[in-house]
Amino acid sequence: MSNKEVYSKLCNQRKDIPVFSQPWWLDTVCKNWDVAISKKGEHIAGAWPYPVEKKLGVTLLRTPMLTPYLGPLVFFPHDLKESNNDSYEHETISDLIKQLPDAPVWNISVQPGLKQAGIFKQHKLHSQVQQTFLLELNEDEETLLTNMKDAVRRNIRIAESEVKVTNSPEHLKDLYRFQKSTLAKKGKSFPYSLRDLQKIMDAAIKNKSTALWVAKTPDKKIQAIVWAIWDDRTSYYFMGAQNPETNSYRAMSLLLWHTMRLAKERGNSIYDLEGSMDEGVERFFRNFGGDRALYIVLMKNKSLIWKLKQAILK
Repeated sequence: MSNKEVYSKLCNQRKDIPVFSQPWWLDTVCKNWDVAISKKGEHIAGAWPYPVEKKLGVTLLRTPMLTPYLGPLVFFPHDLKESNNDSYEHETISDLIKQLPDAPVWNISVQPGLKQAGIFKQHKLHSQVQQTFLLELNEDEETLLTNMKDAVRRNIRIAESEVKVTNSPEHLKDLYRFQKSTLAKKGKSFPYSLRDLQKIMDAAIKNKSTALWVAKTPDKKIQAIVWAIWDDRTSYYFMGAQNPETNSYRAMSLLLWHTMRLAKERGNSIYDLEGSMDEGVERFFRNFGGDRALYIVLMKNKSLIWKLKQAILK
């Protein structure tokens, strides 16, 4: 049985493997992928799925398109003492990283909370820190609202009387159009096609892991859109946009609150706002009361060809 077959079977058995590490997700966003498996006896101690990618003759290890995190997964035995967790994690990740391709170029974002930075340094990987905001959903709705800024709560209350929220995947093209327009105003190009987004939407709908929430006024004018993706533990703000013609922060606030409430009802314990290093976006997300969480992006570039390519693109 190949590692991919072992891993696919494992994903069917376990409920704690993130959506972005699921075989169906990887099949959607990667042309080809494989997975490293670490075992301790009969127990699968960890796994690290990765894209198999080569461009200009250079082997690359990169987080696939539209995938926030893709790093090592460690599965702790139920009878392991808590004091031994760190050593177990260290040994497992050390074993996994040795199995990965000898790639001169890396750009892999690992899950928030992974702190084994020393291993990556030993393998001559540079660690760049990014941030997100995580909301604990174990509190009741009143407490979650109380933890938000006054302005956010006020926007939510006003928006509830202004717009109607529906799950409308057919409006993915409008989300794409809104985002493309917003980035164009900032002088940036949109790196993905509508076809790329539609492939993910179709796969996520098939796997019952998504909704596209749309806020419309009574005259059917779209104010904002939020795309939610989830697994058993976490619900993610995957993508969203306001209608550039309305720029309604109220509708966006309501949509985020709507997705948080549904995530809580679904049994998710965490809401990941997928924070941004953009100052304006970061400020907006911070107002929802989540905790700032850091995650590591593993980087390396030992390829002269790839360095030249990046220099040309700049």
